Amino acid sequence: MERVFIKISFVFLIIHLSFFVLSGDIYAIDVNRQIEKIQKAYEDIKSLSGKFTQVSYIKDLDRVDNYKGRFFIKRPMKLKWEYEGKNPQEIYINNGEIIIYQKKEKQVIKGIFNKENYGQAPVVLLNGFGNITDEFNVTGKDNRLVLKPKKPLGSISHIELILTDEDFPILSFMIYDNHSNKTTITLKDIEVNKDLDDNIFKPVFPKDVSVFSQ
Repeated sequence: MERVFIKISFVFLIIHLSFFVLSGDIYAIDVNRQIEKIQKAYEDIKSLSGKFTQVSYIKDLDRVDNYKGRFFIKRPMKLKWEYEGKNPQEIYINNGEIIIYQKKEKQVIKGIFNKENYGQAPVVLLNGFGNITDEFNVTGKDNRLVLKPKKPLGSISHIELILTDEDFPILSFMIYDNHSNKTTITLKDIEVNKDLDDNIFKPVFPKDVSVFSQ
């Protein structure tokens, strides 16, 4: 009787292990399929624009900040990220230059775009998700992918993508940093390959702004 029990237990163990092995394969296939879907979408994208909402949780202050605005991307590296509301701000990246226009403070900050310093900026990440496997180790299940940078990327710990079946496959993404802060970006009204005028990426400032260079 004891041998029968051991035998049955062994069979259940094999079934249990097989379930996890097969599930792992299914998840791997699912992740690879989702990555291929994103990268295929990015291959066909020449320009991207839309609206966004941003929710930022700052752990040290135990504070949640809410923002909204618009964004414009023209590949390979023309970007505009525009915050609306009480503290309007515009961020421009045009090839190797970054410009931050803080309207309320009437000041402009200019600098050389450096991925080490600005790589965690939402607009930069959004443009870079087409090279996921080059930059990240990826795990996930169903419509959620978890991306961990292969190399240091600012203060980012990991990123979660929520995927959709729409033409543009990313619905939202969450950025987690090493200080337990979290930023959630949700995209909407996405327009793919709309003809974007280059003037969108050339900021125009009032004459009374102060300009600082980094």
